Amino acid sequence: MNKNDIIRIGHGSGGRLSRELIETIFVKYFHNPVLARLQDASAIAVENDTLAFTTDSYVIDPIFFPGGDIGKLAISGTVNDLCVSGAIPKYISCGFIIEEGLPISDLEKIASSMAAEAKKAAISIVTGDTKVVKRGQCDKIFINTSGIGLLPAERMHISKGDIIQAGDKIIVTGTLGDHAIAILAARENLSLDDEILSDTASLNAMTEKILNNPSDIRFMRDITRGGLATILTEVCEKKDFGIEISEKNIPVRQSIRAVCELYGFDPLYLANEGKIMMVVKQGKEDTILKMLRSDPLGMKAEVIGEITADHKGKAVMQSIVGGRRMIDMLSGEMLPRIC
Repeated sequence: MNKNDIIRIGHGSGGRLSRELIETIFVKYFHNPVLARLQDASAIAVENDTLAFTTDSYVIDPIFFPGGDIGKLAISGTVNDLCVSGAIPKYISCGFIIEEGLPISDLEKIASSMAAEAKKAAISIVTGDTKVVKRGQCDKIFINTSGIGLLPAERMHISKGDIIQAGDKIIVTGTLGDHAIAILAARENLSLDDEILSDTASLNAMTEKILNNPSDIRFMRDITRGGLATILTEVCEKKDFGIEISEKNIPVRQSIRAVCELYGFDPLYLANEGKIMMVVKQGKEDTILKMLRSDPLGMKAEVIGEITADHKGKAVMQSIVGGRRMIDMLSGEMLPRIC
């Protein structure tokens, strides 16, 4: 491969090669008036709202997988952290740590994917940074993002869960485990009857549909590492209410169940990158379910349980066979480097 077709150490020097890389890849794909100034820090005018600010890093292996890539994941993951807090995503930064030897064509694919996902989510990439390390000091590419959104006052409660009440219903917005098993299949070259795609997607357009009456949404969290089980446990931990869900109502694709049985995984603990668990006001679940199902990313949404005054501080699942079992947080990690 020609030396001009790969990332070299000089691309991280801050000199000419750095400038060329920024202009030929990042400015080309991320161009907007704020980024075009190429300042160390971008000055952004905002409305009179509270800002929601989040940051995350992405080290997924492999960097290209069925249904997405590390770039799409970095944008959508940050967007989702904002929107499940009730915020309206506005701006994002991207920091790249690139291993010497990465094909520039791969970097261009990632940048193109990021640009497309940012456009879809109506969020602007306004600042960033690039570092290049020697071969073996990084696995191809790592991406760090920070996101800023506007958080209306009437939505401040959504990430806190402090207005949850007994009788409130629990909804998941789609099938569990798609992302984790798509990554596993890519790593292990699994040959499956049904192609399993990652659910990586920005969910802010869907969440905006259900936030016209913010008080109807008691709580939201995107179901990523640790899976649904970890979120349920965190929500009711040390609270004066418990959670009870029904296994038969939890949406899981049959192909995902088959892989879980083969590897001994529990779908409750699998990572997702395009699903939300939400607690909604009792009596509003049917309306919210209808709105979710009207969106392509929420077509498989289901009510899976409710908040209960029983077994305070604990989450319990009614199994398909009729028994009940306690749900606990994930201990360890079933699949490392999943995002």
